[in-house]
Amino acid sequence: MKLTVVGGGSTYTPELIDGFARLSDTLPLTELVLTDPATDRLDLIAPLSRRIFARRGHPGRITATADLDAAVDGADAVLLQLRVGGQAARLQDETWPLECGCVGQETTGAGGLAKALRTVPVVLDIADRVRRANPDAWLIDFTNPVGIVTRALLRAGHKAVGLCNVAIGLQRKFAARLGTDPAGLHLDHVGLNHLTWETAVRLGGPDGEDVLPRLLAEHGGEIAADLRLPRALLDRLGVVPSYYLRYYYAHDEVVRELGTKPSRAAEVADMERRLLTLYADPALDEKPALLARRGGAYYSEAAVDLAAALLHGAGSPHQVVNTLNRGTLPFLPDDAVIEVQAAVGPKGAVPLPVAPLDPLFAGLTANVAAYEDLALEAALHGSRTRVLRALLAHPLIAQYEYADRLADTLIAHNREYLTWA
Repeated sequence: MKLTVVGGGSTYTPELIDGFARLSDTLPLTELVLTDPATDRLDLIAPLSRRIFARRGHPGRITATADLDAAVDGADAVLLQLRVGGQAARLQDETWPLECGCVGQETTGAGGLAKALRTVPVVLDIADRVRRANPDAWLIDFTNPVGIVTRALLRAGHKAVGLCNVAIGLQRKFAARLGTDPAGLHLDHVGLNHLTWETAVRLGGPDGEDVLPRLLAEHGGEIAADLRLPRALLDRLGVVPSYYLRYYYAHDEVVRELGTKPSRAAEVADMERRLLTLYADPALDEKPALLARRGGAYYSEAAVDLAAALLHGAGSPHQVVNTLNRGTLPFLPDDAVIEVQAAVGPKGAVPLPVAPLDPLFAGLTANVAAYEDLALEAALHGSRTRVLRALLAHPLIAQYEYADRLADTLIAHNREYLTWA
């Protein structure tokens, strides 16, 4: 079994490698290829990856190349984890929206739109090359904004499933607080990528006892602190929102904070420099503790679980993924990409039934889904007008004066990545 990681030079990659090494029974890889145009990073990360495999006794072969076509040739699955423009572009995404009093974030709001515009054409080109090399290969998309990128892939007819680590992270935290095995905890996770709510937490599977009321009663304060939201809000909602909902529920507070502290992009860039120094140590044969602060917790376990299910029907029977709506949320188009529990196997992902969604959550979901549709049109076809329409549709922007200014600023900061600009 051959798997290729596009963006293999990412500092995330040792987290992924660690999962492949630990869970070799679930996903028995014979060959893993890391590909990235940044050969200086590959020269550090590929040797470390081989040492991690060796430490765990994994028999698989790890190779590295900047030649994308060679890397994907014969691959059974291709995992996409690229960042067009790197941390420098992310820094811009987190900075210029603040000039209009709008949140600056790499996947939400105007910054998220900029990332989508840079990313979608690149990912579609990669996907076309994968399809020419091996039309049966699965694409696993971890590239943000996952919902928009996955929708682009599916609209183009690719075999693709989107992946995010929010659900598995919450599952692990809830299990620890409840003193139970994470594998036995099923989340009723519903919404769009980076716009989700846990509406139930069930013991033993989709039909199990809902312990969310107990979780909120006994641990609501801790959960609220993790989300940086008021405990009273969680009690009133009766659900656990993802931490990305803070950008909506406390938008102005977040904007004030972002104006008074270093950006997350600057923190991550510094962390990446330190990680790359650690990766260069020939004695290092495990992922360093610092990597946990980089983000992407449990990403490797989710990726292994998904790849195993898609490639040979192993792994968990139900997984939280990004896939086509197909009537699951009746207020959204069938071709919208939603993030829900799904039955995953070699034929793909089929969403599990979802209980009717409270209008408080359904309204926001429909609003952001409409924005994502307009964002994808802007990414596929370009033009300032399409960018303006997407910005105007986003609930964190909405006002014409802001959308007009942000459209010009977005294009100015991203002109080198926009062929139509």
